[in-house]
Amino acid sequence: MNPLRELAKKGQSVWLDFITRRFVEEGRLERLVADDELRGVTSNPTIFQKAIASGPEYDEASLALIRAGKDAHAIYEALAVVDIQKACDALAKVFEATKGADGFVSLEVNPRLARDTEGTVREALDLHRRVARSNLMIKIPATREGLPAIERVLAEGVSVNVTLIFSLERYREVLDAWLAGLTKAATAGKDVARIDSVASFFVSRVDSMVDPILEQKGHPELCGKAAVANAQLAYDIFLRAKKRPEFAALLKKGARPQRPLWASTSTKNPKYRDVLYIEELIGPETVNTVPPQTLDAFRDHGQVRDALTGAAAQANELMQKLERAGIDMVQVTNKLEEEGVKAFVDSYEQLLASIEAKRKSLVAAR
Repeated sequence: MNPLRELAKKGQSVWLDFITRRFVEEGRLERLVADDELRGVTSNPTIFQKAIASGPEYDEASLALIRAGKDAHAIYEALAVVDIQKACDALAKVFEATKGADGFVSLEVNPRLARDTEGTVREALDLHRRVARSNLMIKIPATREGLPAIERVLAEGVSVNVTLIFSLERYREVLDAWLAGLTKAATAGKDVARIDSVASFFVSRVDSMVDPILEQKGHPELCGKAAVANAQLAYDIFLRAKKRPEFAALLKKGARPQRPLWASTSTKNPKYRDVLYIEELIGPETVNTVPPQTLDAFRDHGQVRDALTGAAAQANELMQKLERAGIDMVQVTNKLEEEGVKAFVDSYEQLLASIEAKRKSLVAAR
């Protein structure tokens, strides 16, 4: 029995947080779909930076773009668009079989635009136009400036993966942006059944920040628990939101709920079980996006049970213990958002530097 396939029976879709051109072209993505019931792909600047800079895989395509006079940013976007198109095509059967509920591939807007509402909207719509696939999701960060962009892009009929969510309050605001965006789309006569969205709630980084503080304050018994409790409470917010009249009104028009997506679910602390952030976050109407090594680990020894239904009370108790231990979750999650935005910008800058270095080496070789 493959534990990954069992997750679907619990209502959870598994997506892969990884992409390279060769991985898709060699059929390895399609094999994961067939063997493990993989249902989607996510990408980000860090993933592309590693893929493009790691070897000669993109040299031929890059050289053609260099000959066309493209700069590093334009080269990256052109390479990424093709990769995303190929992945979308590989997952088209999943998209069709699930009637548009799964089979998505996510492409992130330029992380430099995380504090720029207008720039985010323009880039999101442009990437949507260039990729031109029904199963594309545009990733937009859930910064203060990102929230109105999320609403506007959804209202235009574009599916959105809302990324970099850490706090419960920000998650509530993301749900409000989704409701407002789809309501506007419905009012404009758009088919809301064709506008999908997920809310990417980042998990393991919470423990990475909270655990050292707990150790310092003499509360090691609480280590490794904050991230899961935070996500469990987010799931409770999702369940409560579904009971709102405006939410129900959209569902009647054919909309699908904006599912919580658990992101950053590879285990950073070697003391913890390597599938901790999958096993403890299994539940209906959720997505978990995992890197290849975590996917392999769960296939090998993952244990499947519904860990989310009814977990809110215990999660609230844990949060109270953390507060008494001196943990300010608002401060923690605000800092994580700042660091998350910076990390993606840094990866993007490294990506452009890698492309520029490769451009110079290819030109010199010519």
